Amino acid sequence: MGIKSRGIFRIFIFSTLILSTKCNSFMKNAKISTRIVQTRYGRLQGLIVPMEKHRYLKPIEVFLGVPYATPPVQSNRFSPTRTPSPWDGVRVSDKLGPVCPQKLPDISNETAALEKMPKGRLEYLKRLLPYLKNQSEDCLYLNIYAPAQGKILFTHLRYTNPNTHSHLLGIFD
Repeated sequence: MGIKSRGIFRIFIFSTLILSTKCNSFMKNAKISTRIVQTRYGRLQGLIVPMEKHRYLKPIEVFLGVPYATPPVQSNRFSPTRTPSPWDGVRVSDKLGPVCPQKLPDISNETAALEKMPKGRLEYLKRLLPYLKNQSEDCLYLNIYAPAQGKILFTHLRYTNPNTHSHLLGIFD
């Protein structure tokens, strides 16, 4: 297994563990990190999250709602993305950014919803719905998950998924 393959495998395993854990229970014991990370746009302070349901895993550092582009609103609405404006001071990254606007299926009537989708999708939507309530055109934010100790490398790897075309993935070491 090459270095790129190992990196992709690590990202896959880590993402699976993160996504398989409910966000509420996952984040409830988070504490503000003492480490300040310098980026080209400003300083960030994240959260330290213990992996209590996975006792062999070490805590992770989480940076929520980190802007990666200027908000696509008003005169920027139909323009290519631009780098975000630098910020002064330390940005505490402890809240999820808004999600991009989307039309969600009506799942208030479970019987009617099951006529339009499989039960697994319905259950998945029920779990996700609280995180999809905060919608805005100002939605270009990243959530970064990294080991609590060690360097954070902001590198990108191009990964092609045959089902959904290309995606950019961050790798952290």
